[in-house]
Amino acid sequence: MGNEVHVDRIDSEILFHLRQDGRLTNVELAKRVGLTPPPCLRRVKRLEEAGVITGYRAVVDPEALGRGLEVLIDVEVSANDRKTFEEFEDTVASFDEVIEFRRMFGRPDYFVRVAVADHAAYEAFLTGKLSGLPCVLRLESHLTMKNIKTSS
Repeated sequence: MGNEVHVDRIDSEILFHLRQDGRLTNVELAKRVGLTPPPCLRRVKRLEEAGVITGYRAVVDPEALGRGLEVLIDVEVSANDRKTFEEFEDTVASFDEVIEFRRMFGRPDYFVRVAVADHAAYEAFLTGKLSGLPCVLRLESHLTMKNIKTSS
């Protein structure tokens, strides 16, 4: 990648603190990394403009929204043409239950992460939406026993 940005020790500290709390004020962030506010703000702006910091978001508890069951799904498809892949990807990406969707190298072809209320809602999603798509060859669902680490 030719667009890599040099990130020094202070930039790394800034990124660490912003990942922990994206709502830190510039004054508090500057204090934590040992800078005065103006150079700290310049560094944050440089990291944003360079695309190192791509945004700030709220971390939401899925259970509070009635979507406490997450399922990871491996999907293999039987498609060889670009149009079929694109239609499949557009359709799956449009499903509200889908919170992460990746095309993979090798097998499986796709990795899908869904969040639903419960097992009945997952069954309805799987049978009513995902497994009914024309090019779906195989689905394998994985339920999490314990979430050990999540980072963004």
